Amino acid sequence: KTDKSVIDSLPDKTEMPLSCYLTKKQAMVYVSITKNLEETLQSVGSTAEDQAKRRMVILQSLMLLKQVCNHPTQATGNGTYAPEESGKFQALSELCKTIAERQEKVLVFTQFREIVAPIAGFLTDIFQQDGLVMHGGIPVKARQAIVDRFQASDGPPFLVLTLKVGGTGLTLTEAS
Repeated sequence: KTDKSVIDSLPDKTEMPLSCYLTKKQAMVYVSITKNLEETLQSVGSTAEDQAKRRMVILQSLMLLKQVCNHPTQATGNGTYAPEESGKFQALSELCKTIAERQEKVLVFTQFREIVAPIAGFLTDIFQQDGLVMHGGIPVKARQAIVDRFQASDGPPFLVLTLKVGGTGLTLTEAS
């Protein structure tokens, strides 16, 4: 976005760092995962097979910790995606309420497909209308129609998409 010779019609990139704190529930699940990881690592032997298991357990734990930071339900798989249980959902709420008041649009990217629908449902409540979603499960041919709907001046107020599908050369200029 900084090289105007590529596409001079793109607006300047704006970054606004926002800290999100873990809720008590997120912190409890986070600590539980780290304790489980520590116990598992202490019990792993030193053979090549054990070391492969060690690496796998570490990677799985890191993935779970990233999921907990989104919402504890994403990591545990039990319960609903109650907004008050996630610091990210609370921060997204504050940000999107302002965007909704201004009648602007927003893009929300996530690494995890399984949280796309809960985020979209959450944003529907904030914007008081449905938005759009795009992830790897949506056929490539259908993706352009989603982009076109979002890009329309009267299009939906939000688009929730996974990083993988969003990193395939999409041009989305309607969002704030």
